Amino acid sequence: MHLPGTGSEWWYHWKADELKRSNPSGLVPTLIPIDNNGKPNEEKSVYESLITIDYIDSIANPTEEKNRLVPSDPYLAAKCRYWADRVNRECCSPYYGVLVRTEDEERKENFNTLINGLKAFSKELEKNGDGRGFLGGGRLTNTDISLMPWAYRYYIFEHYRGYSIPMDDNELAAYSVWFDYVFSLDSVKNTLPDKDRYLEHIGKYADSSARSKVANAVRRGVSAHELDDEKDTY
Repeated sequence: MHLPGTGSEWWYHWKADELKRSNPSGLVPTLIPIDNNGKPNEEKSVYESLITIDYIDSIANPTEEKNRLVPSDPYLAAKCRYWADRVNRECCSPYYGVLVRTEDEERKENFNTLINGLKAFSKELEKNGDGRGFLGGGRLTNTDISLMPWAYRYYIFEHYRGYSIPMDDNELAAYSVWFDYVFSLDSVKNTLPDKDRYLEHIGKYADSSARSKVANAVRRGVSAHELDDEKDTY
């Protein structure tokens, strides 16, 4: 008998020793800096998605404001950080709830949470300008980058769950403009995975065979961002 998440499935959850030493959760992204001798310095590793965005922006230190992911203005920086965290909790974590939870009611609840999060984001976009980025004007911020990978992946809901984002909903009009803009950028398009390959990849979550920490946390009944390293092992 083949048990999901064992045997041939193990490669999918394999973690390099270097990653496990550098990040207590063993999750990506994890950045390991190179010291002056050209060797990785695991003691100064940086991890967690939102934190790594801030870190990269800080060390890159762009001279032009439009190229900064975190605005130099303290108020705008605080605003972007708040919304980056909010979309992470309300528009990204529920993604896994839609896929991993086994009861239709639970899946629908997570999908509704996600839609409400997108509507809140859309409403904020209306305040900020033209929808060409979270702050408008064609600039990308940490808030945009926090949402983009998940917004791109929402297409898988229709395939696995029969749900789709109602882009014709007036409350998502600004989000629709934002979506079309960010995914028209070559700098974004060059980072996107092939849709068919990703659809196959994420199937492990949709059929409950995934045994990642995130999947185990969601099966346990908490949100993806609430995983516990002691309770949610591989």
